[in-house]
Amino acid sequence: MSEFQSSAPHLVDVSTRTDLLNWGRQPNSIEDEFKAESHSSGRLIHKGPDNQPEVGLWVCTPGRWHLSIPRDELCYFVAGRATYAHLNGEVIEVMASTLVMFTAGWQGECTVHETIRNSYILL
Repeated sequence: MSEFQSSAPHLVDVSTRTDLLNWGRQPNSIEDEFKAESHSSGRLIHKGPDNQPEVGLWVCTPGRWHLSIPRDELCYFVAGRATYAHLNGEVIEVMASTLVMFTAGWQGECTVHETIRNSYILL
């Protein structure tokens, strides 16, 4: 049975799968001209009515950008290393096996040090 044709949409091997779709350059980059911009790829698992909830797998290469999270988002990181710095100065370091709940309206910067891979749900 296909992994997408079940009563519970799912992906297997999320830490190693390579059949990801190119989601393009990460917007709001703040890197200087000598550094590469982050690029995203991933797989969408489910989108509900009006795109709520949205569930998927996201991979992002190193870089730095401004971030504003529009809806509650739960992220479970399975690989890589990144720093999320809130506008208020709070810093969240993420790596494999880190679970983070970003609340709607969270704003700051993300710096990806090593390509990150996470499963996410936007509520």
